[in-house]
Amino acid sequence: MTEIKKVEKLYKDKISKFLKFNKAYFEKDRPIVSDLEFDNLKKELLDLVKKYPHLKQIKNLNNLIGSKPSSKFKKIKHTKPMLSLSNAFDKENMLDFQKKINNFLNTNSELALSSEPKIDGISASLRYEKRKLVYGLSRGDGLFGEDITENLLTIKDIPRELKNAPDIIEIRGEVYIGKKDFEKIKDKFANPRNAAGGSLRQKDSKVTKKIPLKFFAYGIGEVSNQIFKTQSDILIELKNWNFQINPYCKIVNSIAEIEKSHLELENLRSSLDYDVDGIVYKVNNLKLQERLGSTSNSPRWAIAYKFSSVKAFSKIKNIIIQVGRTGAITPVAKIEPVTVGGVVVSNATLHNEDEINRKDIRVGDTITIQRAGDVIPQVLSVNKSKRSKNSKKFIFPNKCLCGYPTKKEMSLTTKKIDAVRRCLRGYECDFTAREKLKHIVSKDAFDIDGLGKKVIDNFWDIGFIKTPKDIFCLDYNKISKLEGWGDLSIKNLKKAINDSKNINLERFIFSIGIRHIGQENAKILAGYFKTCKKFSDLFNNKKRQEVLKNLSDLIGIGDTQIKSIEDFFSNKKNTQIIHSLIEVLNIKDFEKIVKSGKLSNKNIMFTGGFEKMSRSEAKSLAEENGAKILGSVSKKLNYLIIGNSKPTKKKIEKAKELKVSLMTEENWYDLLDR
Repeated sequence: MTEIKKVEKLYKDKISKFLKFNKAYFEKDRPIVSDLEFDNLKKELLDLVKKYPHLKQIKNLNNLIGSKPSSKFKKIKHTKPMLSLSNAFDKENMLDFQKKINNFLNTNSELALSSEPKIDGISASLRYEKRKLVYGLSRGDGLFGEDITENLLTIKDIPRELKNAPDIIEIRGEVYIGKKDFEKIKDKFANPRNAAGGSLRQKDSKVTKKIPLKFFAYGIGEVSNQIFKTQSDILIELKNWNFQINPYCKIVNSIAEIEKSHLELENLRSSLDYDVDGIVYKVNNLKLQERLGSTSNSPRWAIAYKFSSVKAFSKIKNIIIQVGRTGAITPVAKIEPVTVGGVVVSNATLHNEDEINRKDIRVGDTITIQRAGDVIPQVLSVNKSKRSKNSKKFIFPNKCLCGYPTKKEMSLTTKKIDAVRRCLRGYECDFTAREKLKHIVSKDAFDIDGLGKKVIDNFWDIGFIKTPKDIFCLDYNKISKLEGWGDLSIKNLKKAINDSKNINLERFIFSIGIRHIGQENAKILAGYFKTCKKFSDLFNNKKRQEVLKNLSDLIGIGDTQIKSIEDFFSNKKNTQIIHSLIEVLNIKDFEKIVKSGKLSNKNIMFTGGFEKMSRSEAKSLAEENGAKILGSVSKKLNYLIIGNSKPTKKKIEKAKELKVSLMTEENWYDLLDR
């Protein structure tokens, strides 16, 4: 749990950095960090969510796919979303990928995977109708792409017409520049990917034509007549249609073959004429791909297995303590500046007290660092042979920077004492309060442009902002007297703040920074409360206990979240501050988007194992058909679906008592026409 708290603090910082990197990477085609760092940061985010699902509430990873389409080009909706891929970084990650697939499909057999080099380029989608190319799109944000047809038509690898193709088919692939070609134009661009992206976003296709762009096809989107059975069938047919297919594509059938193919290509990567940063592995059987489906941001049937991260050596100059918005006390090593993966860094996270003790990290130590695990690099090891004889162990403080004692709490999930020390004073701690303010103005909260971390720090130091309400009651006359604040910047800030006053309930709940309540959980809570007035029942000591009892029935809201809510609103200072914030806002009621389907507006619950599909697949199907999954049997329940393998008798008996409709596994298949 401490890790969870540490993760929550880092996760938020990481999200903020990722969005900045993402915009530079996808929108501006001017990356400000190396590709490796970009991928490692995304890996960190996604891996943390896998390990700590509650982090979804802090940031919906669906928003991390690509970027908003440029206003320079017409926006067109993808008929099938161009999702991002989950990342793997080692054998353990790949084993986990296989395990999840097998669990979802309810099978123990190793599945054939299509192994395809991951080209470090720009994704594009080509739509053919009646065998003729009608338009081409960038990935954009995954849902809408930019119409870059004219620029794509300058690429010789892209056929204008297809022979013997379905009436409608979308071809997806990667636009790139060869290393040799890039050498001729490298004075104009930072790297090959930057060159490809910048060229595709030229308003004048004549400019694009001068750049030697190439295209590798790797898959399909919408197709009017599904003529393929496997991913390898698709690649063969793409080649028949005169698309370029990467020659290193192959089928692998085991983890041993995966590791072999991964190592072989990693050893070859320096000799290839294009940048490759890993291998994409896809379930080869298309019917299985369809069953597996996708999460909100990535397909379940594919993963990008990245190549090794870059390490570097440095020396610790000092160890400082930082306080996060949840009160987490995090040690950070100030290191001698060193270049890691093309980026100069001067900080490295030490995670927590236990980590420092385990690795025996001291000021003055020579260390090995890498960027694969954190937003800022992490310390892998200490070279003790170079340690000074006079070095002293770092004594981790047992008090917060505010002067109050910190505490290691017990995790309700693991039943273990957290590794992270925490200040539990909330807004009573100035250091915590400052970080909470940074969270409130962040993109996924109030999203106030022009009020970033540095501005919050500045306004805090001079006394302009001390509470969330202060943000919406700023004295702009005083701001105008500060250096760097002109009429236009003040005007823009004022507009951004005024616009943000109108906020959805779920966004508001997320913004106030309750520990363990991220975006997804905030949405669940908003769906329960419906209105801010009802949400305000948490401010009342008597009403709060009744509310907390009811929250236990919500899927996704467990004991950990309930305790966090209770702790937050039991703090008088917290409730005063949030109540005063509500007074200056227009918080809109929750509006539920109901999926249509055979189970629309139905509450269902599963008990027992299924023979033909896993519980995960059954749940996914139910939600796709408009159902809401409940965690306990109550009067709200419409159907209790009973699997053939070890159903819970108590649940069945209670359902009968409440006259809930019972449904067998076979009935379930019949209902969904499976």
